Amino acid sequence: MKKYLVMAGAACLFAACSNPAPKQEEAKEESTDSVASLIYPSEKHFASLKQLTFGGDNAEAYFSFDNKKVSFQSNNKAWGLQCDQIFTFELGNTDMQYTRPQMVSTGKGRTTCSFFMPGDTTIIYASTHLGGDECPKDPERKKGDPYLWGIYPSYDIFIADLQGNIVKQLTNTPGYDAEATVSPKGDKIVFTSTRDGDLDLYTMDIDGSNVKRITFDLGYDGGAFFSPDGSKLVFRASRPKTEEEQASYKELLSKGLVAPTNMEIYVCNVDGSDMKQVTSLGQANWAPYFHPSGEKIIFSSNHQSERGFPFHLYLINLDGTGLEKVTADDGFDAFPMFSFDGKSLIFSSNRNNGGTHDTNLFIAEWKD
Repeated sequence: MKKYLVMAGAACLFAACSNPAPKQEEAKEESTDSVASLIYPSEKHFASLKQLTFGGDNAEAYFSFDNKKVSFQSNNKAWGLQCDQIFTFELGNTDMQYTRPQMVSTGKGRTTCSFFMPGDTTIIYASTHLGGDECPKDPERKKGDPYLWGIYPSYDIFIADLQGNIVKQLTNTPGYDAEATVSPKGDKIVFTSTRDGDLDLYTMDIDGSNVKRITFDLGYDGGAFFSPDGSKLVFRASRPKTEEEQASYKELLSKGLVAPTNMEIYVCNVDGSDMKQVTSLGQANWAPYFHPSGEKIIFSSNHQSERGFPFHLYLINLDGTGLEKVTADDGFDAFPMFSFDGKSLIFSSNRNNGGTHDTNLFIAEWKD
């Protein structure tokens, strides 16, 4: 689900940017062509950094298995969009500053969470288009209310070819089905669903069969990804503890809403066993992805922020030790994914947006 946590403590995966142009924590280095580099001095893991999109809100960019293509979602109004749709492009062969890439969703409803299927000729994503052509309304928010995500019950999961033709519908159960990603082994899909009354993780075989629920604790479980060897999952989760917290969570969920302002990172085996909490940082820790070694996790967090902003990328060991700050822009950095060969990191950021509210895609040459 694309959400951007904002000032209230979460970044919407796109309201993400109804805040002022971010201040910079540290001065950027100057590049040889006299244009400010996109890399801050403390961002030591970036050997290079390139901006890929240039307007609107762009996020959840994920590599194809051959590392040559990327899928992502965007609401760029310059592309004629009213809310998020799914696109794909070839790395090194697409200039999105001047041209709109290939749209693979229907252009109807709202979409989220795309991921390449094995073979890189089809893409899985979630869409509300069967519930209507119009974009579902964002949750209404009154002054003093927490930041909220809409859990639209009309979301279902589909497979489309790279020309935008739907070739298969994978879910048709009443309620929210979204946030699907695919195992590097090419055998399983993990997704989030409300089919049993809570926001839990489920796995299914690559053809949509053999659906199994793997999380059972009260709270939102979502944004799951497989480890490089396909044996584990990493995901974000809220765990309301007190009676008041649990009652609030249940009330919001009954209205198709969730407040993502307090989430931590968890890992487990693909069947849900050996569940472990990795972070205990407070505030919003989310958008996790396994480091190519399988021994670390990169994720986005605002735990060092007094007002819920900014969000930085961090690395952490699976046992919760060795927390390391990766990014330094005083805005929004999130949705990281390593390429399957471990050479590149793609992520979303507010950097270099010219004082606008835009969130763009960036790709870094990674160094450990």
